[in-house]
Amino acid sequence: MKLTHLFSHWKGVRNGLLETMDKFTDEELTYKPYDGARSVGEIMLHIANAEDGWIRYAVKREVEEWPNHHTLENYPTLEAIKELLDDVHSDTQVYLANLELDDLARKFVSPWGAEFALGFVFWHVIEHEIHHRGELSLILGQLGREGLEV
Repeated sequence: MKLTHLFSHWKGVRNGLLETMDKFTDEELTYKPYDGARSVGEIMLHIANAEDGWIRYAVKREVEEWPNHHTLENYPTLEAIKELLDDVHSDTQVYLANLELDDLARKFVSPWGAEFALGFVFWHVIEHEIHHRGELSLILGQLGREGLEV
């Protein structure tokens, strides 16, 4: 079984994220639902950052540190954030396409010294995206608008 098939539901998760993101304006990217919270744009960028960090830094070791350049200063519009999410996710999908089911059990040691199974990483990144997609939907409700209909 190809992992792209096993994780095919990720496409629906991503489509829901993009649908939710499209309900915000560029001006709302700096909106924080409470003091100390991430802004709407920072939440969106955090989703890309986590996927990029787990896959390219922790697993593939393509970069020397956890990506920290995913900021509103570098991605100031919804379109820019969506392009970043697409670029990061496309890289993940290429990686997935080259893996087999047995690879999910493969263990690796992260740069910070913790041991993980590759399968944990993919499920964690998907769950993380679902969590923050829900957070964005909740913020839309706080703004008096409809969130994501699942």
